[in-house]
Amino acid sequence: MVTTELIKKLRDETGVSVMLCRKALEESKGDIEKAKVILQRKGADAAVKKADRTLGAGTVASYIHHGGTVGVLLELASETDFVSGNEAFRALAYDIAMHVAASKPEFVRREDISVETLERAKEVLMKEVEGKPKEMQEKILEGKMNSYFAEKILLEQPFIKNPDQTIKNLIENAIQKFGEKIEVARFARYSTSNRS
Repeated sequence: MVTTELIKKLRDETGVSVMLCRKALEESKGDIEKAKVILQRKGADAAVKKADRTLGAGTVASYIHHGGTVGVLLELASETDFVSGNEAFRALAYDIAMHVAASKPEFVRREDISVETLERAKEVLMKEVEGKPKEMQEKILEGKMNSYFAEKILLEQPFIKNPDQTIKNLIENAIQKFGEKIEVARFARYSTSNRS
């Protein structure tokens, strides 16, 4: 049975509307973990439907970490000022900026990686697959490339506040919540030393 308390708990944990939480809980027969999966799946579907919309607004978030040794500026774009002026949207931008400070991504999305960077990585990783059976080399190399770049791509990284979801999942949930296309337009990470 879906109770008001269960709906409230799911809403508090996901930030998704009461109506969508109720539907997900009804579909999952009151199982909150299954409801989260349903909401995440619907968030991805919503993101696909809104992918061709134009981004005309957004916010810039800043985050300073480690007593001033690491700083991040991040632009989170939305379709309208109505969403970009929302406190929850700004909090999302701040959380992603904090994640960038901690996780040191180099690219927003896989498409941002230059051909030269891909070729250099492939050259280095090819040495690791030498000696493997020829028919397996390409598949092993592809796996190594995906693994190597997944750590460097913001959207593919596990979110530091909730490692069960990636930054992409976090944004898809926000798209579902706000009803608009949202994306990280760009970021810059500054550090006073190479260790941070």
